[in-house]
Amino acid sequence: MDHPPPRILRTVTGELAAEAVRGPVLPHEHLVLDLDRQGDGAAVLDAEHHAASVTGELSSLRLRFGLSLIVELTCRGMGRDVRALARISRETGVPVVAATGWYYEPFHTPEVDTTDVDQLAAVLVREIEDGIGATGIRPGVLGEIGSHGDLPTPAEAKVLRAAGRAALATGLPLATHAQLGRGGLAQLDLLMAEGLPAERICIGHQDLLDDPGVHRGLAERGAYVAFDTVGKESYQSDATRLRLLSALVEAGHGDRALLSCDISRHGYLRGEGGQGYGHLFEDFLPAFRAAGADEDLIDLLTRRNPLRFLTGADVEEN
Repeated sequence: MDHPPPRILRTVTGELAAEAVRGPVLPHEHLVLDLDRQGDGAAVLDAEHHAASVTGELSSLRLRFGLSLIVELTCRGMGRDVRALARISRETGVPVVAATGWYYEPFHTPEVDTTDVDQLAAVLVREIEDGIGATGIRPGVLGEIGSHGDLPTPAEAKVLRAAGRAALATGLPLATHAQLGRGGLAQLDLLMAEGLPAERICIGHQDLLDDPGVHRGLAERGAYVAFDTVGKESYQSDATRLRLLSALVEAGHGDRALLSCDISRHGYLRGEGGQGYGHLFEDFLPAFRAAGADEDLIDLLTRRNPLRFLTGADVEEN
């Protein structure tokens, strides 16, 4: 029997066939970042000071749960360090996909103010085609492209449009940051107006928005709906997340949901007293199973959906 050609993922340590990813994927995480605007160092994952905690967690999750891929959505202006990502990937044995783009407006880098949409898109395409800086490491996703509020600001609309054009030009998928879950429909409208198909778009942080109608609306148009802050109880309870996810699945859109933890502060690391990258596997998914989810649905949500988002193609069931 003829088999289709492998779908290739672009990781920080080289190309990887999607078919080789047999275990779960975390599609929205941070391993190294710096979002510190208060001067207290809380919103930081420093490659030097926190690397042991990060690598220890990921190594354990690979052994215990078969963690097989991480999509690392730290982009321009967020403290991105792809050399550190490559080092972490090699040390843990977990492949990592790096990102490019711009976060929401307070974290924009200076060129956003002085450059038009086409020029910004060209910046992203160059990184995608030639690599980030002198590293030669090429991003495998655009994200997390940010906005806050029900409508993007003009600067945020500019970077969303630029990222949409770069995604269309390169074939990469695009993941957004919708602050507290708001503005996802406006993000999708803007990106689709640039010609990017909805199935190449993931709208972020929808588990922070208690509105099943919005989730259904995004999924019905073909976009992925990210429940990607699992375990961040100070923002939303996991009980609410479970209810929202169940509602989306029951509406027939289980193939549009993505699950992750969005570890974005060193205090979230398990070694520093937080819930850790493994909270999804250790706590949330057992609760989902107890609510009636079977293993095929778990595999769909944690492996097949993120791989389809990344490659644009289905992968076989385990």
